[in-house]
Amino acid sequence: MTTSVGKILNEVADREAIRECLYRYCRGVDRLDAEMVRSAYWPDVVDTHLGFTGNLEEFIAWSFPKMRAMDQSQHFICNILMTIRGNTADAESYFYGFHRINGPNGKFDAIGAGRYVDRLEKRGEEWRISERLVVTDWFRQYPDSADWSKGMLGFMIEPGGRFPEDESYRRIRIE
Repeated sequence: MTTSVGKILNEVADREAIRECLYRYCRGVDRLDAEMVRSAYWPDVVDTHLGFTGNLEEFIAWSFPKMRAMDQSQHFICNILMTIRGNTADAESYFYGFHRINGPNGKFDAIGAGRYVDRLEKRGEEWRISERLVVTDWFRQYPDSADWSKGMLGFMIEPGGRFPEDESYRRIRIE
């Protein structure tokens, strides 16, 4: 199955808007920026996510406390395939999620990988997720985490933060 060059050329703006929507989701959950997450989902979304199923506000209420219990997280998306049919699109995106978790016996790291299986809708001039299924294909938990007091490779650095304290909110403006 391939998509013709002509079809992709006709869809370039929509494809880029869909990719940006997926990236906004990642930034929103990693920075705990609820407005950014809201900008990636339609309010009536149905999200099925690691045992959770619900709408946008229910997802934020369920996921943000879990994410706040972590010191850090990063989500990466790749291998995005999509099919656009007018004002709807189907997309499958591979993800990696890296998490530093505050456990009962100290900090530990966990990595999850899988796929976001999304239905997106274009309403007006905006693409957002209207239905999401998270498929976990792989994960790994480590018994410990990096010792930030010793620095990365000997360089003393501060980790990124969350909304609104993260330095990116002072330096750049993402809408």
